Amino acid sequence: MTSTTSTTSTAGPDGAGTDPAPGGGPLPPVAPEVLAEAVESLSARLRKKLDAAVEGCAAAAVAGADGSVTVRFGEDAVVTLRPGPSGVVAEAAQAVCGCLLAPRCLHRAAVLGAAPLADPSELPDTCAAGPGPGLAEAEAGTAPADGGGAGAGVPVGGGAGAAADARSDAESRAGGGAAAGAHDGGGGAGAGSVASGGAAAVPAYGAEPLTRAQLAAGAALWTAAAEALAAGVTAGGAVVQAELLRAAHSARLAGLPHAEAAALRVVRGLRGARERRAGQRLTDLAAAFAELLRVAALLAAGTGGPGVTGGGRRAYAAGGSLRVQGLCREPVLSATGYGGVVTHLLGEDGARYSVSDVRPGGLARARGAGAASVALGGAVLDHAGLARGGLRVVGATVSADGRLGAGRGVRATPVPGLSWAAEPLAALFARPAAQALAAQQADGAPDSEAALLGCDVQVAGAAGDHLLVRELSPDGTVRADAPLLRLCPAHPHPELAHTANLRRLAGYPGLAVRVLGRPDLDRAATLRPLAVGPVPGAEYTLRLPAEWLDRADLGYDRLQGSHFPEGATPGTAAGSCEPGTDPLADSPLWRVRRLLEAGVAGGRRAVAESARGPEPLSAYGPLRRAGFGAAADLAGALVLEADRRPRNSFGRLTEASADAYARAWLAASTHLSAAHRSLVAASWT
Repeated sequence: MTSTTSTTSTAGPDGAGTDPAPGGGPLPPVAPEVLAEAVESLSARLRKKLDAAVEGCAAAAVAGADGSVTVRFGEDAVVTLRPGPSGVVAEAAQAVCGCLLAPRCLHRAAVLGAAPLADPSELPDTCAAGPGPGLAEAEAGTAPADGGGAGAGVPVGGGAGAAADARSDAESRAGGGAAAGAHDGGGGAGAGSVASGGAAAVPAYGAEPLTRAQLAAGAALWTAAAEALAAGVTAGGAVVQAELLRAAHSARLAGLPHAEAAALRVVRGLRGARERRAGQRLTDLAAAFAELLRVAALLAAGTGGPGVTGGGRRAYAAGGSLRVQGLCREPVLSATGYGGVVTHLLGEDGARYSVSDVRPGGLARARGAGAASVALGGAVLDHAGLARGGLRVVGATVSADGRLGAGRGVRATPVPGLSWAAEPLAALFARPAAQALAAQQADGAPDSEAALLGCDVQVAGAAGDHLLVRELSPDGTVRADAPLLRLCPAHPHPELAHTANLRRLAGYPGLAVRVLGRPDLDRAATLRPLAVGPVPGAEYTLRLPAEWLDRADLGYDRLQGSHFPEGATPGTAAGSCEPGTDPLADSPLWRVRRLLEAGVAGGRRAVAESARGPEPLSAYGPLRRAGFGAAADLAGALVLEADRRPRNSFGRLTEASADAYARAWLAASTHLSAAHRSLVAASWT
């Protein structure tokens, strides 16, 4: 057994001590249920010491020649982790300790708590429904492909343009069932909603009814999430996280991969916030909590559907014969190490399709995948050619989100591509951007924010790394009522071409550009462009090579001086343009957001403190004066619930209900998301 140099350690009441000496190897990933079981087996006395014991375990880890990892506690206790063939500690027997209290000892639980959480895709298949998509893949914007899929996943977030799927789902369903239940004081948010007999409830939208196991898993998930929210980051240590992990494992066994991924995302967010990791934002953790509570509330109420339960594997249906035309390609790069490309396609009937190739590999793969071969029906074509060409697909298989599969019976033949000025591609640019965005939001689809939007614009200037433009009317003139739109890089990584291309475009004020991108529903009047091209009929516009077919993919192609009008020189006043007023920044909704984030950071105590000021009710006066009366009411209800101190029949103070507090927090968060999106939509008009 490998050992480390002995140093002074502090012994606990159980006779254990932590060795702060640095180790020589990282801790392997641990299955969530293994950690949850280890924490549950601890006594109440040892649980209080767990958070302190976790510190320093990762630094003291030493890798052995046989693949094991050891951590020494004092002189008499050594914890050994022996991961399986997948490199994951997936069973309790793979984590052993040499002390007398093992396996119910503090040392073993501390080492497991310091190890990273394993992705569900790395774990054995433990439920009949099959393993759900891994959290790392979900965060990367991908999901595991089935046998008929092309590539390794479909983009749903990350570099593919959508926000984290937890936030996008929560905001797109703002004002939905979860909000109604939260605002009305019960409606399907707590364990009590599934306590009447245990029979499977009939969900809305005609979906299959949830099973008893799924109802129970939803109730357990809600209870754990409510307790974690009430604790906040400050008190959300290893014990609170273990309860969430146990609930996540129950969701996995019940065939609820989306709920499992939401719970694991919250646990990882709590860990990152407590460790003060770089890049960890409180806003992201608040969005993760909102999504977890929303999903748990709907599950506990018996409301199913693919958007709530999730799918273990993407289902493909027969699509017959299709003729699709390439729109553009988009690099995908995530913080979890996934990279690749997505090529967006358009059918003759205007339906949206995509072909993706997203796998582990990071930046190198994101850059190289743009010219990789397309694995679809034997078509001899790469993604660069497909983005400017087309395909005739026979025996196509299509997923619900428009992904084209590559099953055995699929046959694809390349066809000549079309320019953006030809139908059906020209229809993307026929309507004003505000109307197109309103139509997307009216659809009510969970992934409506991922829909591409096209418009013709005129360059106004730059504001930092952003490009400011005004929308053009069909006759080529700037609309009189056109708002100032902001074009932001679809991905800010400096090794990708997005930012450099926008900076070059900003140097040519007055240039007419046709833009295809994805609206950013978190910012006012903001579009994240994926490709640009010349405006048909305009004189002062781009001059792209003929082989580019009148479009440039901003993530891969780099604009040069020859691509601009002859005689045009970069303007010197490009950076003097100032953006207009921002309705989001000017609105007092930041008061509600700050209150919600304070609750995530400090728990219900931090929210209750805001009610103990000299004039607590006057803090929401600006909200009412600005017309946000409902937001003020929900924020006030949240503060009152957080400060509630009930008493029993003997007059003694008792623990307040975490369930009621979570419902009040979710109601305020859901309303804030709805109000936020309404302001964003209004900023486009």
